Amino acid sequence: MTLIQGNFRVIKAAPDGDSIRFYPHNPQLWDKRVRPNRLGGAQLRLDSIDTLETHFQVGGGGLGTQHQPLELAGAAANELLKFLGFKKITRNANEVVTAAEPEAVPGFIVTKFADVYGRSVAFAFKGTSDVEDGSEVYLDKSLIKKSVNYHMLNKGLAYPTFYSKLYPDIRKELTIAAEKARKEQKGVWEVDKTNEGFVLEDLETITDNVVIFPKLFRRLLGYLAINDGSAELDGFSDYLKSRSDRIIILPDGHVTGFHYVVKVEKQKIQLTVQPEDLIFLEK
Repeated sequence: MTLIQGNFRVIKAAPDGDSIRFYPHNPQLWDKRVRPNRLGGAQLRLDSIDTLETHFQVGGGGLGTQHQPLELAGAAANELLKFLGFKKITRNANEVVTAAEPEAVPGFIVTKFADVYGRSVAFAFKGTSDVEDGSEVYLDKSLIKKSVNYHMLNKGLAYPTFYSKLYPDIRKELTIAAEKARKEQKGVWEVDKTNEGFVLEDLETITDNVVIFPKLFRRLLGYLAINDGSAELDGFSDYLKSRSDRIIILPDGHVTGFHYVVKVEKQKIQLTVQPEDLIFLEK
């Protein structure tokens, strides 16, 4: 994986708990699939974690920008920025940062590819590294534990969300952190309803009342949007099939669709396996 040094900046951006903008000292180090802005900065997707949405724009329909329960969603966003070294953040009503102290903080990332949205998929770290900028590094156990990705799982403020390009030994370390946080009922795990299941009554069930796996939230929101906000779930399983989210279910390696692990009984929904036992296949 490539180590890239630079700075994190947040003014005029809307960072949440698993995504932030990074400006490398040498933009030439970006993977060719990354889409940087005119100053060389690009959005990161923090590898292996998914935090509650603070502002998610669903395509289609008239639902506009929505969020998950804001106390924990905001806690994740705040924890990310605090860990990286920001002292004070001011946001407007649209979650866009209007002021930050300091305006930029030093950091580095370890990355090997970009996603379909042009974001660098990365492990992010605060401060500077003694390793030469642009070097190829091995992401071992000790380095993983210094990442903000690991920190967010350890705090219980992120769900483990693994993709197939992640190395198995890294996944193992992150799984240990997530399972420990769940056992200790930290953060989202104190109130999470993903595997227990919940009854969908209306839009506010998932935006304000129930804490669930963000991937499931986004799919539910997409379904509600194309049904003009109706909460009836009789077509949700077919909708999931149409999204073609392919997964591998651990430990047996069963390859199937995301719909296979989402159980729908009338208005009750539940994920039938733990999030860390899923590996999503990149699109």
